[in-house]
Amino acid sequence: MRTTLARRRFRVFGHLLTGIEKVGNKLPHPFMLFVYIGLVIALISWVVSWFGVRVADPESGELVAVRSLVSGEGLVYALTSMLENFVSFPPLGLVIVMMFGIGLAQRVGLLSTLFSRAILSAPRRLVTAAVVLIGICSNVASEAAMIVVPPLAAVVFLAVGRHPIAGLAAAFGAVGAGFTANFVIAGTDVLLSGISTEAAAIVDGRHTVSPLSNWYFMSASTVLLTVVGVVITEKVVEPRLGEYSGPTEEAPDKEVSPEQRRGLRYAGLTAAGFIAAVAVLSILPGAPLRGDGSFLDSPLLQAIVPLLFMLFVLTGSAYGVAVGEVRSANDLPKIMIESVRDIGGFLLMVFAAAQAIAWFNWSKLGLLLAVAGSDLMKAAGVSGLTGLLLFSVATVLFSLILSSGSALWAIEAPVFIPMFVLHDVNPAFVQVAYRIADSSTNMLAPLSPALAVAMGFLQKYKKDAGIGTLFALMVPYAVAFYLVWVVFFVAWTLLGLPVGPGESLYLNR
Repeated sequence: MRTTLARRRFRVFGHLLTGIEKVGNKLPHPFMLFVYIGLVIALISWVVSWFGVRVADPESGELVAVRSLVSGEGLVYALTSMLENFVSFPPLGLVIVMMFGIGLAQRVGLLSTLFSRAILSAPRRLVTAAVVLIGICSNVASEAAMIVVPPLAAVVFLAVGRHPIAGLAAAFGAVGAGFTANFVIAGTDVLLSGISTEAAAIVDGRHTVSPLSNWYFMSASTVLLTVVGVVITEKVVEPRLGEYSGPTEEAPDKEVSPEQRRGLRYAGLTAAGFIAAVAVLSILPGAPLRGDGSFLDSPLLQAIVPLLFMLFVLTGSAYGVAVGEVRSANDLPKIMIESVRDIGGFLLMVFAAAQAIAWFNWSKLGLLLAVAGSDLMKAAGVSGLTGLLLFSVATVLFSLILSSGSALWAIEAPVFIPMFVLHDVNPAFVQVAYRIADSSTNMLAPLSPALAVAMGFLQKYKKDAGIGTLFALMVPYAVAFYLVWVVFFVAWTLLGLPVGPGESLYLNR
């Protein structure tokens, strides 16, 4: 009876995923999606303005009329602001700069060597923890993490007599479901914070979401999710797999080459020297990065992205020189150019997203929707934390259809952040609620490119593995990560802890 019920539930879940996949397959490319969204915004602005709808500006109290994009004024605005909308879009420059630095460190092999050494050198009893922790933190290398960490995890599990698919599952779960957590600031923090700042400006231009705005919470989440990932792997996933009887392979040598060892030493010394220099420039009285005001207004915090860029460039260069990847100064720009060659898709999406968001703001539809949504929240008696939880649940459903986290946030942020700001809720907390939901479902989104990569690795050890096999492995991680993470977020918020430097739940309390 129990087996029949389990099969029935799995079939129902399978039908649900199939439906999501069918709906998702009908979605256009993210660029075209934002083009269509822009056209819809233009059409709605025309209809709403035709009825003469006005909304009270929360800052000035004045009644503001909704402006039509389908008008002479709207056409002039759309054409004359197009380039400015693109080049001034907050995440654009920040993300490109970060990709220059991180890309250099990745291309010369620094990040992959660090990941490999950490996993291969872990004691047997800490192998699972090492795989999960490195998997979560590897998002600093962006998509490269999915290529580097899972195959290493499978080989290490096999070498210590454990099921290699358990290693793959632990790595996939950590890299996917734990993608947005980390101890360090990564490209994700930069990209999301830029979009959040732009969205908050719809109702109040005083609120800036910095790349550090979620740092405290995400650092603590890294520890928590590592524990959850270990428990799920060893108590849920691995026992279901049974004994492994498939093909075997030799584990790679735990020792890195002399050149790689020298490279890691050079990179470590460079990082220590750079951090010490930044500390001196930030702590001593009168230091240029200390500033005259509080830490939150200090030049150090404002310069965090350029400083991170310099850290990655310096450590990557030091490692590259040691291993022979960098033979002259002229090699550095060549490597950095290589690191951003695949950024075309991101730039194209940002161009369309920047126009749609700018049109949304100029037409005053964003202001109208924010005020209306805020009034609805008040009428429903929804508090800040309750509203954030409802928003997070909604994001889970959206993220199963639109697998691009940045694209989804570019759609959600201009709608929900102004709404919460009018309720005095900090945009940094709205961003955390989004990141929890979007990250947890990464490995369950049918259209995610990560699934194709995961299937390739999985079929190496299980020839007949299908998408259902992969989902069966990933569901425990997705569900456990999301539920535990949400409970952690609630506890964190109720304790009144800031999610980042100076970031409390309410803006003016």
